Amino acid sequence: MSIVTKSIVNADAEARYLSPGELDRIKSFVSSGERRLRIAQVLTDNRERLVKQAGEQLFQKRPDVVSPGGNAYGQELTATCLRDLDYYLRLVTYGIVAGDVTPIEEIGVVGVREMYKSLGTPIEGVAEGVRGLKSVAASLLSSEDAAEAGSYFDYVVGALS
Repeated sequence: MSIVTKSIVNADAEARYLSPGELDRIKSFVSSGERRLRIAQVLTDNRERLVKQAGEQLFQKRPDVVSPGGNAYGQELTATCLRDLDYYLRLVTYGIVAGDVTPIEEIGVVGVREMYKSLGTPIEGVAEGVRGLKSVAASLLSSEDAAEAGSYFDYVVGALS
């Protein structure tokens, strides 16, 4: 839920107008919208590069994942692993655009630990892949934009841990 929606819902629940503080937070949210959209656009435009390089980082750090018996061994399983990284990157862009982690939480991280556990997928490996996405993304963004995006990647890693 965006700050705009939260503020309105809270004010309405108390049958009051938006407070000056709420209006200031909404103004800040709106004025940062162009920046959030720009960050999401950079990540979206570079998604193939981000996923490929994050996958390469993951497979270098966790060779067990791509070794025989590993969860990303062989072309098909490697493609599935990269597809999952792409999915988490997409969720991060949703959070950035919304300026809130709610879309990440509601769309994609509820029950994810249980799902990976049931599939025998090492959750630490998935989290490492998302950290790789964050690292590659940081190389494409200014330090300020990377910090903004980084908090959403961190949220996903935390949800996986």
